[in-house]
Amino acid sequence: MKASELRAKSTAELGQELESLLKAQFGLRMQRATQQLTNHSQISKVRRDIARVRTLMTEKAGK
Repeated sequence: MKASELRAKSTAELGQELESLLKAQFGLRMQRATQQLTNHSQISKVRRDIARVRTLMTEKAGK
């Protein structure tokens, strides 16, 4: 997800996005643990998206 798309969202929407990303990360970790994950790059993409959302939430909280 692009940062410009995330900047247009409110803090509540960012919170929901963060929650869904954390659930996706958990699912990917479980798939990796059971050796069902085929595309390992998904894990790092989700981690970057989580960091992006958290950064924007911090920015909005400071305003």
